[in-house]
Parts: sequence; C-alpha cells; structure tokens
Amino acid sequence: MAEEATYRIRASFTAETITVYQAYSAHIGLSAARDGRFPAAWQRDRMTWIKPSFLWMMYRCGWATKDGQETVLAVEMSREGFAWALSHACLSHYRPVLHPEQATWKRQLKQAPARVQWDPERDVYLRPLPYRSLQLGLAGEAAHRYADEWVRAITDVTPRIQRIHRLLREGNRAEAERLLPVEALYPVEDHVLAHVRP
Repeated sequence: MAEEATYRIRASFTAETITVYQAYSAHIGLSAARDGRFPAAWQRDRMTWIKPSFLWMMYRCGWATKDGQETVLAVEMSREGFAWALSHACLSHYRPVLHPEQATWKRQLKQAPARVQWDPERDVYLRPLPYRSLQLGLAGEAAHRYADEWVRAITDVTPRIQRIHRLLREGNRAEAERLLPVEALYPVEDHVLAHVRP
C-alpha cells in the first residue's frame, strides 16, 4: 500500500463536524453525555487523546471493558478546531526526515499544544491492518479549546458497542458490521499533514 494511503485520516464527518472517540469512567462519561460538555472533574490541564477511528477506539478500550474506559463517547467536534489542532501538532516520535535534529524535535514536542501518533488500524476483530490510524493528543490551549469551543455534541455510544461486541462473540459478523459507524477518508490538505506524516 502506498504511503499516501497509509497515513490518511479515516473518520465519520459532516460538512461542519468530525466525530472522534474517547473512553472514560462512567463518572465522567455519563455526565459529559448528559450535559453535552465535559464536567469539572475532566482535567483540562492533562493531555487528552481523541481518536477518529471507531475500531481503534475499540482496540484501545477493549470494547468498553477496560477499567476506567467503560463509557465510550462519540464527540462531534468542529472541523475548524480539528484543523487547528493538526496544524499546531508535532509528531509524537522523532523522524530525521521531518526534524533536522532530535533536540529540535524535543523542543517542538514540548511546546506544541497537540501531538500526532499513527498506530495500525484495526479490523472488527481488532487485528492490525496494513495502514495507520490517527491519534491526536490535545494539551494546554488545544485541550481548553476542545472542551470549551470545539465540541458540538457528545453521545454515549456504549450500548451500541456492547451490542456489536455481543454479536461478534455470537459469530454474527455481518450484523455486527452493519452497526459500525460509516467512516471514509477525511478531506484534509496535504500540507496540513506534511509536518506530522512519517
């Protein structure tokens, strides 16, 4: 597979928003879904990771079974905010082709309000696929703007996840896949990703 296709963002999106996923304890997740915003217990001063890929989120949270990740949220955020975060991000690992020296990269990583990590995408059985899925870490200004400006809606998708997982355990892959969110290549200009594409 060509590198261009390997490092592309796949997501559910509309003309105004992109859906990203996060998993939390019920204490935070249920409150956020109920109120449409993150509660006071959500720590703005810590890095928060958002994931456009539904199945990568399932891999990370074990179909909402891991401790502290029992509630999975689908967060609709503004595409404008997503673009801002990407344009202000630093790649999470050092690559000589992007950074003249490791010290420069370390300095950029420390100062950047966002960071990008690419991990193998997953299939419905959470097996790795030959292309990568974007994870976007938000800190400092980016985390504050995410919570206070960019979030448009928050939905608890845990019941849907539990149903998909049950169908897979029962061997009903076709029905499980019909419940997956529709994701496509997210339209983003090449120059927006150039500085964070390995």
